[in-house]
Amino acid sequence: MCDEHTEDSNETAFNVGELSRRGFGAMSLAALAACATSPENAKGVTEQEVEITTADGTMDAHYVAPSSGKHPAVLVWPDIMGLRPAFRVMGKRLAESGYAVLTVNPFYRIQKGQVFDATTEKFSDPPVRTRLVGLMGPTVGNPENTRKDATAAVAWLDKQKQVDVKRGIGTTGYCMGGPLVMRTMAFVPGRVKAGGSFHGGGLAVTAPAAAETAKANSPHLLVPQMQAKAVLIAVAQNDDTQDPTVKNTVKAAFDAKGIPAEVEVYPAQHGWCPPDSQVFDQVQADRAWARLLATFEKGLV
Repeated sequence: MCDEHTEDSNETAFNVGELSRRGFGAMSLAALAACATSPENAKGVTEQEVEITTADGTMDAHYVAPSSGKHPAVLVWPDIMGLRPAFRVMGKRLAESGYAVLTVNPFYRIQKGQVFDATTEKFSDPPVRTRLVGLMGPTVGNPENTRKDATAAVAWLDKQKQVDVKRGIGTTGYCMGGPLVMRTMAFVPGRVKAGGSFHGGGLAVTAPAAAETAKANSPHLLVPQMQAKAVLIAVAQNDDTQDPTVKNTVKAAFDAKGIPAEVEVYPAQHGWCPPDSQVFDQVQADRAWARLLATFEKGLV
């Protein structure tokens, strides 16, 4: 999950290391523009920056929803680079498809606002990686923080006039957001009925060398608590190469609970979905997006 091994393989596979920062910035803007293309029959939307009170403080977030009517809600967990323009674009695109979308800043306990600029920084640069991994620790390493944040976010969504509380809530996450999706489905099972993880890391912690605390907190062990009706687990090919047992362990957990789960390895690198990623893959990102919409259509009834 967003570690040096993953980033090294991304650099090698895509030769990103030879791109200048200026060139990468131009590529990121082009990808953002491509992802910003509205879906067919796009709904008009309204977006705003919001603050949500949690047990630990005030979480900043981006909220975008159709301008009229009531719709199922979706809680989005960003990757290790946090809430930024790329995720606002993705949230808006999802809202145009008929969802009330809340994308949160998971690092609010340590730092508010944007923590990474894809036009001038690369996660593979050691100082950048060290800084972001430091932010990630309290977020991913403490399941109780996810419980508090997910509970507060869902409660906030249920108070919004655009949200249809008669329908389930969806959740989706990228990179470190993958395990947060699993926890959200388990910690708020009565409301969260569908989830999508994209190149999520640490969904099943079973390696003998892993710390006992990490094994005990493995997200796949939470599946028995879930009441989801549809789940999508989209795996990056280089993540699967590092540990090909994870996908089978996760699928077995969902099968045992009787939750329909689509688990697939995509021919793309870790981080292929966000449009400002160094390894953004338009074809596979569009394919993953279509599967997410299908998952929500199935689960949020």
